Amino acid sequence: MVVTSSQRAIFVAVPALCFCLASCETDTAPKPGTPPYLWARAVEAASAGDVMKAVEQLDKVASSNGEYRLRGQAWMLVLISGLARGYADLGDAFATGARANKAGPTPFRKQATTYRGLANRYGLQVAEVVAEFEKGAEENIPLAFPFPAGTAAQVAQLTKVHAGILPSPAELAPAEKRSIERGVLLATCRAAGSAEDAAKTQELFKSPTPQVARPVFQLAMAQTLYDQSQLYGPTKMDEPEKLKLFCNRALVSVKKVPESKQTKELIAKINDALKKAKS
Repeated sequence: MVVTSSQRAIFVAVPALCFCLASCETDTAPKPGTPPYLWARAVEAASAGDVMKAVEQLDKVASSNGEYRLRGQAWMLVLISGLARGYADLGDAFATGARANKAGPTPFRKQATTYRGLANRYGLQVAEVVAEFEKGAEENIPLAFPFPAGTAAQVAQLTKVHAGILPSPAELAPAEKRSIERGVLLATCRAAGSAEDAAKTQELFKSPTPQVARPVFQLAMAQTLYDQSQLYGPTKMDEPEKLKLFCNRALVSVKKVPESKQTKELIAKINDALKKAKS
């Protein structure tokens, strides 16, 4: 076949065009290791239900500089607050099951200890990230992450656990997943200033740029720190020094929020918990 000059030009031009398009696409894609890249990986992980993987990515985003730092801190705080709550709820369920199953409480107690250890791990991380978050002065806090899955309803799979019936491994896995999903959802609602109102929070997330005023988010974190302090009470982990640490940290946070009925109620709860810890 004879190749004409015009055909030869096309053969040369097409690969060049493809190379150009590929180069352009590569140039516009986030570079590995950068905050936009890590944020995208966190979104992928969260969408796949892997909250822990999302936290790993966000830990790097939250410690970076630039526009992604604040959004990374905000989302990370929501996720680790949710993880702490989810595991604490699982621990409480198995502790209740141990009391209900007087003939065989040991497996329940072991599970309760394991879950409370995880709640402690993520709770301590919350305290660290809150301290960094409070160094900022931005008036509004972006909630620039996907609305989480799950429902605010109690975890149905834990009903048997409360009654003293030990779940099989196949039953336990979905119970853990649901508890964590619920914890993250409720943490999102709290951060948005909507308590446990998932429907109202979801409306906020329909905005192209959902955000809340700093005092709203700050109060949510103070409430979270107080809730975490209850993990260390005498009927749970029995670590009074940690209880005091979280209560005092919660006081620092709530006192940075303009006074309101909510702040007064929370301060009263914190002071009551501290008083009991000293007695």
